[in-house]
Formats: sequence, C-alpha cells, structure tokens
Amino acid sequence: METLDILIIGGGPIGLTCALEAQKNNLSYLIIEKGTIVNSLYNYPLYMRFFSTAEKLEIGDIPFISTAPKPGRQEALEYYQGITRQRNLNINLYEKVEKVSRENDLFEIETTKGKYSAKNVIISTGFYDIPNLMNIPGEDLPKVKHYYTEPYPYAKQKIVVVGSSNSAVDAALETYRKGAEVTMIIRHSEISKSVKYWVKPDIENRISEGSIAAHFNSELIEIKEKTVIFRNEKGEIREIENDFVLAMTGYLPDFDFLRNSGIELQGECLNPLYNNETMETNIPNLYLAGVVCGGKDTHLWFIENSRIHAEMIIQHIVSK
Repeated sequence: METLDILIIGGGPIGLTCALEAQKNNLSYLIIEKGTIVNSLYNYPLYMRFFSTAEKLEIGDIPFISTAPKPGRQEALEYYQGITRQRNLNINLYEKVEKVSRENDLFEIETTKGKYSAKNVIISTGFYDIPNLMNIPGEDLPKVKHYYTEPYPYAKQKIVVVGSSNSAVDAALETYRKGAEVTMIIRHSEISKSVKYWVKPDIENRISEGSIAAHFNSELIEIKEKTVIFRNEKGEIREIENDFVLAMTGYLPDFDFLRNSGIELQGECLNPLYNNETMETNIPNLYLAGVVCGGKDTHLWFIENSRIHAEMIIQHIVSK
C-alpha cells in the first residue's frame, strides 16, 4: 500500500485548497469526500447567494468570474468543480472515512471502500452534515426538515420556520412568495444581525405588515402530525395548525469523529485543540482546516478567512 504524504478528509473549498497547495509543493496526496465535490455547497438552497463577493471565495489564486456582485450556488459549484477537473486533483468521491488511527509514525485511514496509509492527515470536514437538533417530541416526524432547498414543495402549506439566521430568513421569504402561510418561531428578540444586509429589511417589512407571522422570544416545544405547540414570550402555550416544519437551527461538526481520531475538545463549545500557527492538533501530523476548527462556533470560520489554513499546514509539513 502506497504511503501518501497527505490524506485530506473532505472535498469542500478548503480541502481543495489544501490539495492545490500540496500539488504546488510536489507532495503526494488524496482527498476523500463522502459525497460529490464541494458536497455542502451542493446541498445549499438552490437559489442561495453568498454574502461574500467572488474574489473572497477564490482558492489557489484562480480567478472566480461572476456576473453578479454576489455569486450564487450554481456559480460556486461550477467554479470549484471546474478547478477540480482542470487541475486534475486526486479525489475519491462517495467514500466516507470511518476511522483515523496513528501507528508508529504513520496514519492508517479506514473508509467505506478501503484502507490508506499517510504521513499526515488534514481534516477539513466542515459542519453541514449534522443538524443541531431541538430535541423535542415529534422532531423525527417526516414533515420536519432540517435542510431547505427550494420553496415549491411548500406552496399553499402552513409552514413553521424555526430560527432567524440567513437560512431561516431565506426559507421564510421564499416559501411565503410561493403561497405558503409562514410562521417564524424565534428564540431571540429580533432577526439575527448576521442576516444578509440586502435581505434583512425585506423580512422585517414582511413581519411588520403581517405577511409573515413571527413570534420572538419564543420556543417550539412539540411537533404533532397536524399542529405544533410553542411557548410565546409571555410564557403562554399555544398550538397552531401546521403542515411542515423547517428547522433552520444550524449544523455541527462531527465531534465523535474528531474525538475518535484522538483530537482533544475543549469547553462548552467543544473547540478542538490545535496550534494557531500551524493548524496541527494535539496529535502530531494531524491537522484541521476550515470551519471544523470552530467547534460549535460555526460562525467563526468561512471560506474567505480560512483559505490561509492550507498554506499554513503545507508549509509546516514541508518544513519538517
């Protein structure tokens, strides 16, 4: 079995950036991705637009040409998948890493399709795989969706949207405009300040005029076949008719995978332990890159501010 210089877990934008850096430095590498190329972006809402401009999403000094000020999902897929094809990046798709273990000075990596050996491992798995569950009765009903793609299935339906982040606001506005009766259940006292600046006035105006119902300082406590039950800001228990629940409550990294790989997790936010200058974890030659570095604080790292991780990691590996 060939021993790779680097095995990269995750074929998202940062994983691809790590591969480009490895390629530039003539290191043998392999990306293993459980889905398609940039799988998380593929699963984003179909009409989503990024907050960032195109140049902030660029990787490997390869220009990202967009006709719009803020590129959308399809443009991003074309860009990142195009790079993978053009640079002939070494990537295995639809293969999931199940175990990473260190034997002597090498890593043994077991996947759903085989085994690999590598001197270094980079975990760049993002956080879009595991929904942040509400842990309430009825959350496992088929009508509850933790991922939102497009509004058309919800036309003429009574929709509850849980949350007030970008994903929740997009879901609320899009389903409302396709004829859904939308109610938002929001834990906080206002729409999140992180909502895209060109969208925030839109949702606030729709709430103000009554087109979209919003219950602030409120909490969903039970989901039934035809209704939902929530506690409003006065502490009153209310029950309303409901066809679908879009639980836009965020997502989490795979903490079990990190723990099983030997990475130490710290504090309430389960922040993984790593060196800020090299991205090396408490396990020698095991690195983290991208959003996974933030633990539960998934808002800390984005494509634009974690691209640098790839260069930091590869330079540290080359310097050894």
